[in-house]
Amino acid sequence: MKVSERLVASQKEVFDSYVNHPFVQGIGKGDLAKEKFQYYLLQDYVYLIDYARVFSIGAAKAKRKETMEVFAAYVHQILSGEMDIHRNYMKRLGITKEEMDNVKASLDNTSYTSYMIRVAYEEGEAELACAILSCAISYEHIAKKLLAENQGADQHEFYGEWIKGYTSEQYHKENLQLMDLLDELTKDYSGKQIEHLEEIFAIATAYEGAFWDMAWRYEHGVEI
Repeated sequence: MKVSERLVASQKEVFDSYVNHPFVQGIGKGDLAKEKFQYYLLQDYVYLIDYARVFSIGAAKAKRKETMEVFAAYVHQILSGEMDIHRNYMKRLGITKEEMDNVKASLDNTSYTSYMIRVAYEEGEAELACAILSCAISYEHIAKKLLAENQGADQHEFYGEWIKGYTSEQYHKENLQLMDLLDELTKDYSGKQIEHLEEIFAIATAYEGAFWDMAWRYEHGVEI
């Protein structure tokens, strides 16, 4: 089993549990309160800026041109691709650019991105890729499960765009590219080094769960 496959397999049950999270189920069934989704979008928008920053650190630390190209491509994809989903929703919800730019990251959000950035600065390219892999893979896993459980969810007038974005062939290809890069970077890793990667991946996956909890806790304009 490749290292990337081993990491994903180690957290599959956790990923499955996120599909059953009430916030995620609300997206799949199309009945999630838009106020909660708006709060999540704004927090995720802030998160993605730091997420792209982690990839930028990876590009700067890359020892090979090919690795630099992959990390740099992700920066572009996030800022000009994935964030477009958020911008489209912001327009539909009547949120201005000024409001978007002034969002304050929640404590859970700050803790998550601070962890990824610390790994990016303090550790190697493979550890950096590992820290960001959970977010990328879990979103594809969640969206595809939701679509399988809720026929036509990708056609929902509001939440369909979110489902489509994370079940798209392009998003899948980008995730495979990240997994291939991680496998290349770890081809000479020892068992102890791989165990360390599993620890990083598990922590990042736990933060993903905390993010869904944070979004669900939002009530009447206040995170509780």
